[in-house]
Amino acid sequence: MRLLFLGDVVGRPGRQVVADHLPRLRADWALDCVIVNGENAAGGFGITEAIYEEFLEAGADAVTLGNHSFDQREALVFIERAPRLVRPANYPPGTPGRGAALVETRTGAQVLVVNMMGRTFMDPMDDPFAAIDRELDAGPLGLVSDAVVVDFHAETTSEKQAFGHWCDGRASLVIGTHTHVPTADHRILSGGTAYMTDVGMCGCYDGVIGMDKEEPLRRFTRKIGSSRFEPAAGPGTLSGLAVETDGRGLAVRLAPVRIGGALEPVVPSFW
Repeated sequence: MRLLFLGDVVGRPGRQVVADHLPRLRADWALDCVIVNGENAAGGFGITEAIYEEFLEAGADAVTLGNHSFDQREALVFIERAPRLVRPANYPPGTPGRGAALVETRTGAQVLVVNMMGRTFMDPMDDPFAAIDRELDAGPLGLVSDAVVVDFHAETTSEKQAFGHWCDGRASLVIGTHTHVPTADHRILSGGTAYMTDVGMCGCYDGVIGMDKEEPLRRFTRKIGSSRFEPAAGPGTLSGLAVETDGRGLAVRLAPVRIGGALEPVVPSFW
C-alpha cells in the first residue's frame, strides 16, 4: 500500500500548496491513502468545516488535528458529522469527535488513522501510551486494518521517539507533528514501523513556524506582544512523508516529500 502523510497545514499558503499539488500526486503516485494534519489550517488556528471539505476534495482520506482542534468554535459541532476528521484520542472523555477512524480507501483497503497528543510541555492530557494501546488493540494491524497510521502531536523529540518505539511492529507509520520543522530521522524501526520525529508543515517557511515573523520577533526581543499571530503570506512548501507497506501492513520503503516554497525539493525515487 502507498501512503502519504502531509504535515500541519498552516493558513492560506498551506491550504494553497496542498490544493495545487495533492490531486496530481494522488494520481501520479497511485496513492492508496492520504492523511493531512489540518489543525492550523484556518488562519493558523484550528479548522472549519469548509476547509475540511476542501482537503477531502483535494484527495485526503482523513484529516488529523492536535492542540488547536477546537480553536474554531464551529469544530465542536461539525466534528460530529465529519467521520474522517480525527482529533487526539487522549482528550478527556466526553470531548466531541473521535480519536480514531477506520477509513476505507478507494481501493477497498481499511486504514486505521489514530491521532494522539503528547504531554511534555503540552496541555495536560490522558496518558497517550495507554490510549494508543486501546486503539491498536481495537483495530489490530493485519486483522482489522490493512494499515495503521498514527499522528503523534507532541512537542519533544524524546517523547516522540519513545512513542514510536512503543508502537513499533503494531503500526505502519508513527509520525510526529506540531513543531512545524521537518526532521532528518525518517527510518523504519526494528519492528517494521515507519517513523519520523516531525514531518514539518505545509505552509510558508519564510516566517516563524508558519507565522509572520514580525510578531514573534517582537515577543522574543521585547517580551511584549502587540498583535495576534498571523500566518506568513509567502509561497507555501508542501512537507510530508511517503511510505510503502508490504502485505502485512509494515513499512518497506519511505522518503520525505518537500515541494515548492523555500525548502530544497525532495520526492520519492521509488514511485
